[in-house]
Amino acid sequence: MAELHTTLGSYEREDLDLILPHEHVFTDLGPMEERAYEDADIEEVVEVIGPEIERAKDAGVTALVEPTPRGVGRRVDAVEAVSEATDFPIVVATGIYQEPRIPEWAREMSEDDLAEWMIEELTESVEEADTPAAFIKVSTDDDDPDGLSPDEETILRAAARAGAETGAAIGSHTLYGDLVETQLDVIEDAGYTADRFVWIHAQAEEDLDSHVEIAERGAWIEYDWIGGDDQPDGEYVERIQRLLAAGHGDRILLSQDRGWYDPSQPRGGEVKPYTYLIEEFLPALREAGIDDATIEQLTVENPFDAFAR
Repeated sequence: MAELHTTLGSYEREDLDLILPHEHVFTDLGPMEERAYEDADIEEVVEVIGPEIERAKDAGVTALVEPTPRGVGRRVDAVEAVSEATDFPIVVATGIYQEPRIPEWAREMSEDDLAEWMIEELTESVEEADTPAAFIKVSTDDDDPDGLSPDEETILRAAARAGAETGAAIGSHTLYGDLVETQLDVIEDAGYTADRFVWIHAQAEEDLDSHVEIAERGAWIEYDWIGGDDQPDGEYVERIQRLLAAGHGDRILLSQDRGWYDPSQPRGGEVKPYTYLIEEFLPALREAGIDDATIEQLTVENPFDAFAR
């Protein structure tokens, strides 16, 4: 039976209710060379993020996926501290971020060694903490819609091999549908399957036919900036309705990309709450005629199925 691996151990589906599949607890998006994340005060992280986790719990959230990989200041020890302080399960990732943030040590590793490193983090624990990763996070360059860099492709092939070995999902920060098609081709060529791929930030692709085509290949379609200031809720509703009409309600993931802690800013900078989905967006879905059974599928069943193994 599939289990969701978290900071507080493994959970079966019946153990959890609403799951947020893309939220940040600790991420460093400041200048890479400053490495501010290394000196972050874990007690301060708990003080900043703990109250937001408690608000999410009160709203009905039972777990979240923290998608920070290496290359953007991953600190799973800080995530563990927040989890323990709030008694709240958090899923963490192995993997490596996009150009130009790929660390030099990763560029120097072979595909074999990268796959072995990911497998170790998935089956034992991540380097800086005690928690095993539940899934693999990769990425593509936001400014290059035409293809993967050689290093991004090597990392993706390694991820596919690690996924095939462990059953872990591969989540990719990718803004372009055509590039997702290329990624799926690479994954399948490396021996893994499209149904274990999560297209992160799919809302950025305006061609809704692309969403349907990629869902038809079996991939998960993740809409994860819900409540953001650059895309109104109505556009998300339209995307969800399009996939539902095409019969792909079992491939949709909904989240907010919120709550991240930036160690380069005093007290973490702006910390956005995890509650918009529940308080604002799910009511909007109901107003659009989407029933409660479908909403439960989108917010409970799908996130578990996407990230459990």
